[in-house]
Amino acid sequence: MGKSQGAGARGRTEGVSARGGVPGGGEREQRLGPVVRRRGQVVPGSTDQRLLDSRGPSDWVHQDPWRVLRIQAEFVEGFGALAELGPAISVFGSARTSPGSAEYELGVRVGRGLAEAGFAVITGGGPGIMEAANRGALEAGGVSVGLGIELPFEQGFNEYVDIGVNFRYFFVRKTMFVKYAQGFLVLPGGLGTLDELFEAMTLVQTQKVTRFPIVLLGTAYWQGLADWVRDTVIAQGKASPGDAGLFHVTDDVEEAIALIAKP
Repeated sequence: MGKSQGAGARGRTEGVSARGGVPGGGEREQRLGPVVRRRGQVVPGSTDQRLLDSRGPSDWVHQDPWRVLRIQAEFVEGFGALAELGPAISVFGSARTSPGSAEYELGVRVGRGLAEAGFAVITGGGPGIMEAANRGALEAGGVSVGLGIELPFEQGFNEYVDIGVNFRYFFVRKTMFVKYAQGFLVLPGGLGTLDELFEAMTLVQTQKVTRFPIVLLGTAYWQGLADWVRDTVIAQGKASPGDAGLFHVTDDVEEAIALIAKP
């Protein structure tokens, strides 16, 4: 009789037990993998039960533990797609640059020059400068890569992308831009371009990456920023004098590629 009652109790509690030494003796303790829950934090049912119950709640897909698995999956997919890419340069610039404009043609020249120098070209995979650089690389017979991002206004990959990986999370995408590139070549762009630029500068400044050249192409657009970094940020002691050398500004595509390719 006592034995059958004990078995029934174990069947009902599904991993919940009374345990001595718990404050308020006799309180329930529940072990869910590495997690221990006590008192009011005990949840009904078991892990297997929740897995197999097709009528269970679906809000778990929006909770942080599941997001961790999605983040992990994005890293795995990105690493798998790019691990054998070879030497590459990440190119940044505005998605709003119109085909046929001088800046668009500059992007095409950059992509072509990098491909001819033996580099794959990595962009955000979208329109504007990204499309131009991918186009130049493809037309020169190089490898053209697009790393997209899930956004409400995202237009998808441009037609010149050979390898495309789409990400939910900016920080995973940013890791790919840095991990699989030997440097950044930055054309005129907006907030997203500035974000990538300053993050790359910070990684070099803090020695999180080594030998990572950053070249800004277009003095009319970038010189004001370079002057501000030197004359305000560094002059006021907010950065070291050597930080002025974290990037180079030029108008010459050949010089930009030479700076990027320098061993």
